[in-house]
Amino acid sequence: MQSKSDEITEQLRRWSEGDRRALDRLMPVVYKELRKLAGSYLRNERTGHTLQPTALIHEAYLRLVKQDFPRWQSRKHFYGVAAQLMRQILVEHARARRADKRGGGERNLSLDEALTFSHDKADELVALDDALRSLARLDERKVRIIELRYFGGLNLEETAETLDISIPTIVREARLAQAWLLREMSA
Repeated sequence: MQSKSDEITEQLRRWSEGDRRALDRLMPVVYKELRKLAGSYLRNERTGHTLQPTALIHEAYLRLVKQDFPRWQSRKHFYGVAAQLMRQILVEHARARRADKRGGGERNLSLDEALTFSHDKADELVALDDALRSLARLDERKVRIIELRYFGGLNLEETAETLDISIPTIVREARLAQAWLLREMSA
Protein backbone atom coordinates (compact mmCIF):
# COMPACT_ATOMS: atom_id res chain seq x y z
CA MET A 1 0.00 0.00 0.00
CA GLN A 2 1.25 3.46 -0.95
CA SER A 3 1.85 6.05 1.77
CA LYS A 4 0.05 9.40 1.59
CA SER A 5 3.33 11.13 0.73
CA ASP A 6 4.06 8.64 -2.06
CA GLU A 7 0.54 9.02 -3.42
CA ILE A 8 0.89 12.81 -3.51
CA THR A 9 4.26 12.54 -5.25
CA GLU A 10 2.85 10.08 -7.80
CA GLN A 11 -0.14 12.28 -8.64
CA LEU A 12 2.10 15.36 -8.94
CA ARG A 13 4.36 13.43 -11.34
CA ARG A 14 1.39 12.33 -13.42
CA TRP A 15 -0.01 15.85 -13.52
CA SER A 16 3.39 17.17 -14.66
CA GLU A 17 3.36 14.58 -17.44
CA GLY A 18 0.03 15.81 -18.76
CA ASP A 19 -2.53 13.69 -16.90
CA ARG A 20 -5.22 16.29 -16.13
CA ARG A 21 -7.19 13.80 -14.02
CA ALA A 22 -4.23 13.49 -11.64
CA LEU A 23 -5.18 16.85 -10.10
CA ASP A 24 -8.68 15.50 -9.43
CA ARG A 25 -7.15 12.47 -7.70
CA LEU A 26 -4.67 14.70 -5.82
CA MET A 27 -7.09 17.19 -4.28
CA PRO A 28 -8.90 14.79 -1.91
CA VAL A 29 -5.51 13.66 -0.59
CA VAL A 30 -4.13 17.18 0.03
CA TYR A 31 -7.43 18.87 0.93
CA LYS A 32 -7.03 18.53 4.71
CA GLU A 33 -3.56 20.12 4.65
CA LEU A 34 -4.74 22.93 2.35
CA ARG A 35 -7.74 23.55 4.61
CA LYS A 36 -5.39 23.80 7.61
CA LEU A 37 -3.25 26.28 5.69
CA ALA A 38 -6.27 28.34 4.61
CA GLY A 39 -7.63 28.26 8.16
CA SER A 40 -4.37 29.64 9.51
CA TYR A 41 -4.65 32.60 7.14
CA LEU A 42 -8.22 33.30 8.14
CA ARG A 43 -8.07 32.41 11.86
CA ASN A 44 -8.77 35.94 13.10
CA GLU A 45 -11.50 36.70 10.58
CA ARG A 46 -14.94 37.48 11.93
CA THR A 47 -17.51 34.69 12.02
CA GLY A 48 -19.80 34.59 9.01
CA HIS A 49 -17.35 36.32 6.70
CA THR A 50 -17.79 35.43 3.03
CA LEU A 51 -14.13 34.46 2.58
CA GLN A 52 -13.99 31.12 4.39
CA PRO A 53 -11.20 28.50 4.19
CA THR A 54 -13.25 26.38 1.78
CA ALA A 55 -13.72 29.33 -0.61
CA LEU A 56 -10.01 30.13 -0.41
CA ILE A 57 -9.09 26.51 -1.21
CA HIS A 58 -11.55 26.38 -4.11
CA GLU A 59 -10.20 29.60 -5.61
CA ALA A 60 -6.63 28.25 -5.28
CA TYR A 61 -7.78 25.00 -6.91
CA LEU A 62 -9.25 26.89 -9.86
CA ARG A 63 -5.94 28.67 -10.35
CA LEU A 64 -4.00 25.41 -10.07
CA VAL A 65 -6.21 23.79 -12.72
CA LYS A 66 -5.38 26.60 -15.16
CA GLN A 67 -1.68 25.70 -15.08
CA ASP A 68 -0.45 23.72 -18.07
CA PHE A 69 1.63 20.77 -16.92
CA PRO A 70 3.46 22.40 -14.00
CA ARG A 71 6.91 21.01 -13.15
CA TRP A 72 6.57 20.05 -9.50
CA GLN A 73 9.89 19.60 -7.73
CA SER A 74 8.34 17.95 -4.70
CA ARG A 75 5.29 17.68 -2.51
CA LYS A 76 6.64 20.64 -0.52
CA HIS A 77 6.96 22.64 -3.72
CA PHE A 78 3.27 21.99 -4.43
CA TYR A 79 2.27 23.23 -0.96
CA GLY A 80 4.51 26.27 -1.43
CA VAL A 81 2.79 27.13 -4.71
CA ALA A 82 -0.64 26.59 -3.15
CA ALA A 83 0.35 28.90 -0.29
CA GLN A 84 1.56 31.51 -2.76
CA LEU A 85 -1.75 31.30 -4.65
CA MET A 86 -3.69 31.73 -1.40
CA ARG A 87 -1.55 34.76 -0.57
CA GLN A 88 -2.35 36.26 -3.99
CA ILE A 89 -6.07 35.63 -3.49
CA LEU A 90 -6.03 37.26 -0.06
CA VAL A 91 -4.09 40.26 -1.34
CA GLU A 92 -6.50 40.68 -4.27
CA HIS A 93 -9.39 40.46 -1.82
CA ALA A 94 -7.71 43.02 0.46
CA ARG A 95 -6.97 45.37 -2.45
CA ALA A 96 -10.61 45.20 -3.56
CA ARG A 97 -11.76 45.82 0.02
CA ARG A 98 -9.32 48.71 0.33
CA ALA A 99 -10.59 50.24 -2.92
CA ASP A 100 -14.12 50.08 -1.53
CA LYS A 101 -13.23 51.54 1.84
CA ARG A 102 -10.27 53.91 2.12
CA GLY A 103 -8.94 55.41 5.32
CA GLY A 104 -8.37 54.29 8.88
CA GLY A 105 -5.51 54.88 11.23
CA GLU A 106 -2.15 53.39 10.33
CA ARG A 107 -0.21 51.43 12.93
CA ASN A 108 2.94 49.36 13.01
CA LEU A 109 2.47 45.61 13.28
CA SER A 110 4.56 42.48 13.36
CA LEU A 111 5.08 40.24 10.35
CA ASP A 112 3.00 37.51 12.03
CA GLU A 113 0.14 39.99 12.56
CA ALA A 114 0.28 41.11 8.94
CA LEU A 115 0.07 37.50 7.78
CA THR A 116 -3.22 36.92 9.61
CA PHE A 117 -5.96 38.09 7.25
CA SER A 118 -8.71 40.33 8.49
CA HIS A 119 -10.75 43.03 6.77
CA ASP A 120 -9.53 45.35 9.50
CA LYS A 121 -5.98 44.59 8.34
CA ALA A 122 -6.57 44.74 4.58
CA ASP A 123 -4.29 47.77 4.27
CA GLU A 124 -1.53 46.00 6.18
CA LEU A 125 -1.79 42.91 3.97
CA VAL A 126 -1.54 45.08 0.87
CA ALA A 127 1.45 46.90 2.41
CA LEU A 128 3.10 43.55 3.15
CA ASP A 129 2.54 42.39 -0.42
CA ASP A 130 3.98 45.65 -1.77
CA ALA A 131 7.00 45.26 0.52
CA LEU A 132 7.51 41.64 -0.60
CA ARG A 133 7.39 42.77 -4.23
CA SER A 134 10.01 45.42 -3.50
CA LEU A 135 12.19 42.90 -1.69
CA ALA A 136 11.86 40.47 -4.64
CA ARG A 137 13.52 43.06 -6.88
CA LEU A 138 16.50 43.03 -4.50
CA ASP A 139 16.61 39.43 -3.30
CA GLU A 140 14.18 36.82 -4.64
CA ARG A 141 15.49 34.09 -2.33
CA LYS A 142 14.55 36.03 0.82
CA VAL A 143 11.01 36.39 -0.51
CA ARG A 144 10.83 32.64 -1.23
CA ILE A 145 11.98 31.95 2.35
CA ILE A 146 9.23 34.20 3.76
CA GLU A 147 6.62 32.64 1.46
CA LEU A 148 7.59 29.09 2.32
CA ARG A 149 7.92 29.70 6.07
CA TYR A 150 5.00 32.06 6.73
CA PHE A 151 2.60 31.48 3.87
CA GLY A 152 3.48 27.85 3.10
CA GLY A 153 3.82 26.78 6.72
CA LEU A 154 7.06 24.86 6.07
CA ASN A 155 9.44 24.34 8.97
CA LEU A 156 13.16 25.18 8.81
CA GLU A 157 14.18 21.74 7.53
CA GLU A 158 11.51 21.67 4.83
CA THR A 159 12.38 25.19 3.69
CA ALA A 160 16.08 24.36 3.55
CA GLU A 161 15.35 21.19 1.57
CA THR A 162 13.03 22.96 -0.86
CA LEU A 163 15.51 25.77 -1.54
CA ASP A 164 18.58 23.53 -1.26
CA ILE A 165 20.32 25.78 1.27
CA SER A 166 21.40 25.30 4.88
CA ILE A 167 19.23 25.88 7.94
CA PRO A 168 21.57 28.59 9.31
CA THR A 169 21.22 30.40 5.97
CA ILE A 170 17.42 30.16 6.23
CA VAL A 171 17.47 31.58 9.78
CA ARG A 172 19.86 34.41 8.87
CA GLU A 173 18.06 35.40 5.67
CA ALA A 174 14.61 35.19 7.30
CA ARG A 175 15.76 37.58 10.04
CA LEU A 176 17.16 40.01 7.47
CA ALA A 177 14.00 39.76 5.37
CA GLN A 178 11.75 40.35 8.37
CA ALA A 179 13.73 43.41 9.44
CA TRP A 180 13.70 44.78 5.90
CA LEU A 181 9.95 44.16 5.52
CA LEU A 182 9.09 45.77 8.84
CA ARG A 183 11.20 48.83 7.99
CA GLU A 184 9.61 49.06 4.54
CA MET A 185 6.08 48.67 5.90
CA SER A 186 6.52 51.31 8.60
CA ALA A 187 7.97 53.87 6.14
